[in-house]
Amino acid sequence: MISEMQIHTIARQMMEKHGLSAIAQAAHNALACESNGEAEEAREWRHIEDAMKMMRGPHQS
Repeated sequence: MISEMQIHTIARQMMEKHGLSAIAQAAHNALACESNGEAEEAREWRHIEDAMKMMRGPHQS
């Protein structure tokens, strides 16, 4: 299991490297893990996805 600090570090690094497309990549990774029966890894990717969404901030119109 990945610590909360590691989750946020991974999320920040992915956002710096890939921008907002990193959120979609994390979601894709979670789906891939779910389809392979890797529930714990899928939960970690969902957690990373949520952390990136918080970093992104609210939607603007």
